[in-house]
Amino acid sequence: MGFTASVITSARRACLSALLCLSVFAAEAADGPRIDFNRDVRPILSDRCFACHGPDAEDRQAGLRLDDRGVAIAALESGGTAIVPGKPEASEILARIASTDPDVIMPPPHVNKPVTSAEADILRRWIAEGAEYRGHWAFERVQRPVVPAVKDAAWAKTPIDRFILARLDHEGLSPNAEADRVTLARRVALDLTGLPPVPADVDTFLADQSPDAYEKYVDRMLASPHFGERMALEWLDAARYADSSGYQTDSSRQNWPWRDWLIDAYNRNLSFDEFTIHQLAGDMLQNPSRDQIVATGFNRNHRLNGEGGIIAEEWRVETVIDRVETTGQTWLALTVGCARCHDHKYDPLSQKEFYAFFSLFNNVPETGTNQGPAHRGGGNIDPVHLLPSPEQEQELARLEKVVSDAEMAVKAETTNIDSLVTAWEEEIRPALAKPQEAWESFEPLELRSVGGATF
Repeated sequence: MGFTASVITSARRACLSALLCLSVFAAEAADGPRIDFNRDVRPILSDRCFACHGPDAEDRQAGLRLDDRGVAIAALESGGTAIVPGKPEASEILARIASTDPDVIMPPPHVNKPVTSAEADILRRWIAEGAEYRGHWAFERVQRPVVPAVKDAAWAKTPIDRFILARLDHEGLSPNAEADRVTLARRVALDLTGLPPVPADVDTFLADQSPDAYEKYVDRMLASPHFGERMALEWLDAARYADSSGYQTDSSRQNWPWRDWLIDAYNRNLSFDEFTIHQLAGDMLQNPSRDQIVATGFNRNHRLNGEGGIIAEEWRVETVIDRVETTGQTWLALTVGCARCHDHKYDPLSQKEFYAFFSLFNNVPETGTNQGPAHRGGGNIDPVHLLPSPEQEQELARLEKVVSDAEMAVKAETTNIDSLVTAWEEEIRPALAKPQEAWESFEPLELRSVGGATF
């Protein structure tokens, strides 16, 4: 996501992506490309085999699970073994795939999903290489790869450059000439701030002939307030941010203070643990600050529904599910939505685990429903946290003092209530002596309804 205790910039993330991809290349360069289980094998097994030999115990045949390596390489009741690591010729799965006997071939003919020769070759090579299984990529530990050897080591200024150059060498290509400084300044500014550079910054960079001129220019871009705006874009998308309800007439609401908090978090390099805790549970901290409460606006980015025929409880559940799915996508790097209805052959999250996650958000006192007169025309729904500006806070403080002073004055006067009542009685006593002059009664002469009603 590009946000750590030491901020990873877009440029560094791009380099990291190249590093991860090229690390695979470095390992493959000597002996040709190795088969990758998640990329090459899992899709074949999932599409052709898992229906009968996968995670679903009710539909599993012959006790064979090809999604579980421990079961897949164990001896079968028939005495054979589906997968024998390093020995394709002894692996029953390949014999079944290659068979022409309709009673033996797998998948069975009625499934109408035959394994192609290219796919069978992938499985054969994978087994020959040891039949390595891999977990979900989101849970794979990132390991620092061995930096590859290159022909022109002097060209590489960083280890990442060596991965890039190794791939270019492999493809028979040469690197382009280094960009001129004006071009470099433009690229850095666009990458880190999303905006073209200010001419004065470019001039400063061009005039700086020190060895670390580039690093100082990058630091200036990182110090720009626009850096946080640029970095926040991807997180805003992942968090489904909008200042509108996202449903029906898509009326307006105000969640932009959370957006501003996010931008500021990037600009002040907030540590990742605080970044996470404040957005998911900032209001549950002891004596939470205004900023920590605002951070929980992450969980208020969901749609608001004011449809007349809505079933309130149904939409409340949809709102909770939306929070589960969004949290899973942003922090776990998992598309957890499939587990809402069933255990999925790819996703590592089970349906039971999905609803355990669901329970964490199931007691939030907000339904996602903006019906009723209080919400006509849109707007936020309770609970709402008011965020006055500094000027408004000053005026509120002044008005609170006016009210407080008035209340104190009233309280002070209550001590004189008896004397005040006595004075009032003396004032009206003359009128009470002549009640016909003090009070005048009115008798109704006519009652009329503009609607035509009778009385």
